[in-house]
Amino acid sequence: MEWRILGSFGGSSPSCRMTSFLVDGELALDAGSLTQALSLEEQQKVTRIALSHSHLDHVASIPFLVENAFADGSKTLEILLTPEVYETVKRHLFNNDLWPDFTRIPSQLSPAVKLVQIKPRVPFALNHLTLTPIPVNHTVPTCGFLVEERGGGAVLFTSDTGPTQEIWDWANRCPNLQAVIVEVSFPTRLQRVADLSLHLTPPTLAEELAKLKRDVPVYLFHLKPRHLEELRGELATTAFPHPVEELQQGKTYRF
Repeated sequence: MEWRILGSFGGSSPSCRMTSFLVDGELALDAGSLTQALSLEEQQKVTRIALSHSHLDHVASIPFLVENAFADGSKTLEILLTPEVYETVKRHLFNNDLWPDFTRIPSQLSPAVKLVQIKPRVPFALNHLTLTPIPVNHTVPTCGFLVEERGGGAVLFTSDTGPTQEIWDWANRCPNLQAVIVEVSFPTRLQRVADLSLHLTPPTLAEELAKLKRDVPVYLFHLKPRHLEELRGELATTAFPHPVEELQQGKTYRF
């Protein structure tokens, strides 16, 4: 299973792209920066996007990907999302106000975009992969994903979350778990902001990782660009129950 890290940050700057991972060249997990990171030719190869939640840093590039690769109606982009996220995307993104409703363009019979509803905790198959959406604790309905390769390993992606429990239970039960990708967003001095926005700081990340009973690599994403160096300094000096390393934007990982 090949994971290309298109964007690994919780915000946008010239050197920091918003969250988006490309799995095996065609499945995107979240869509903060697909069009910033992929060439036009590479964008044509994306067939599906699995959305963890509706926040802008996870959906921002969808309208431009549709325009670049799907607007002529020759093929359809599938966006996989839970019922709560479906309602938000339909109401606030493809609504003919913020962006044209490409679920009906160029026609209802051959739309550029198809919104496909998935259910939390219910695995679904995509070619050689199985994805399970797992609810986490965020300010809007959010699911992380357990991504399993048939006959291979599994990777757990928490998406954005504050302190939570269920996704760690899934991680601990997964026999073929190869890696965990977990968020950390703010330095400790902004703990109140993190608590109110349901994100993690180094201390609360350490508490979350104590719930992980598996000896697997732990990769960090969603660091906020404004606090990047301060946060990296704290991460280097915080005692974690598992070794951690920052997910490297632009790198391809194989699990």
